[in-house]
Amino acid sequence: MNQFGALAIFVAVVESNGFAAAARKLGLSKSAVSKRITQLEEHLGVQLLHRSTRKLSLTEAGERYLSRAIEALNAAQEAEDSVFELQGSPKGQLKISVPMSFGRLHIAPLVPEFLSNYPGISINMVMEDRVMDLVGEGFDLAIRGGKLADSSLIARKIAPCHNLLVATPAYLKKHGTPETVSDLHDHNCLHYVYSKDSSEWVLMGRDETVSIQTTGNFLVNNSEALMTAILGNCGIGRLTTFTASEYLKSGELVQVLPDYRLPQQTMYAVYPERKHLPAKVRAFIDFIIDKIGKDKPHWDAGINLRSDRMNVKHSHTSQHVPAIEE
Repeated sequence: MNQFGALAIFVAVVESNGFAAAARKLGLSKSAVSKRITQLEEHLGVQLLHRSTRKLSLTEAGERYLSRAIEALNAAQEAEDSVFELQGSPKGQLKISVPMSFGRLHIAPLVPEFLSNYPGISINMVMEDRVMDLVGEGFDLAIRGGKLADSSLIARKIAPCHNLLVATPAYLKKHGTPETVSDLHDHNCLHYVYSKDSSEWVLMGRDETVSIQTTGNFLVNNSEALMTAILGNCGIGRLTTFTASEYLKSGELVQVLPDYRLPQQTMYAVYPERKHLPAKVRAFIDFIIDKIGKDKPHWDAGINLRSDRMNVKHSHTSQHVPAIEE
């Protein structure tokens, strides 16, 4: 049997958590996928998967085999990348992980132009706010914001990411406009669940940095859903300008406590360290940085970030990974 082909099918079954999902991903029938896994187990003389009507799970042998299978597939991909690098024109499938809102608002609109510029590349874009395992799940790169954990990944800066406290004029008219940080205790504060400090807000003024524990009746794992609740006059929320900019410009949202600024993050393109960086990866990163990567990205144009001009004595922790390419 073609053991290498079976490797890819086995990894797809594990990543997809099922034969049917893997079959759809690979463009095969479910029976063909099941047959190849059975043949692989017979060839190895061990059971790799525990099968039940509800889910699949790896046996001890399966766990060992999976790690080596992923290494083998990555090595094959790197060999292919090294050959493509010599051919000049980027080609191949590009698998990308992007945050849901940032991907929908600022990456997806650029995809048609990119594909037109690089007809040899196809894109598999996964929009998900949780942090994906790039190597384990076979991603070529990811777009990530905030504080990057130490890892073997390489990061290139795309653009700064500003955060603001915002609310609707209608909410503030009904409940009052906070004039001090402590006034937030009297307001319904809405939170984004994936923030490590989702309910603890840090605000930096001219002479002080204040941390406040906020409370509210809405916690959500999607920033656009959070924005929808804020636009619905539910309360005060912390949003990125890349999400809220058009509503700030139209006046549908206004800044709360504009004389304070919130910790700034950075949007990065992150990818596994490789001897040969695939031309398709470099082409996509360069394209995205050219389109939106500026000290003041296009979504911040026309927004009065008054607090950015303040001389604040306190600073937040810088972003860090072992290797960052500017």
